[in-house]
Amino acid sequence: MGNSKMRAHAVVHLDFPSQKQSKIMLKALRPETRTMSARRSRVYIEGRGKTLIIRFEAEDTSALRASINSFLRWVFLTKTVLKSVDKFQFADK
Repeated sequence: MGNSKMRAHAVVHLDFPSQKQSKIMLKALRPETRTMSARRSRVYIEGRGKTLIIRFEAEDTSALRASINSFLRWVFLTKTVLKSVDKFQFADK
């Protein structure tokens, strides 16, 4: 892990039905890793096939929990938007 100050860490693996969905989620979440305040935590994200891997590093467990909660909210929101778009596209045909 990059910074010696970071004492808490977690890795979350999210499996999606398709590689396409995993890539969409990766593209949606990657900007959040760049805009986060890096003072107390850092987040790294990568895609491996149908799986999205999110690594969290933080100075303490409170910062770790906050980072994980933020990203899981982003995941839920993105999945909700994707479902709505799919329904809209099929309803339009």
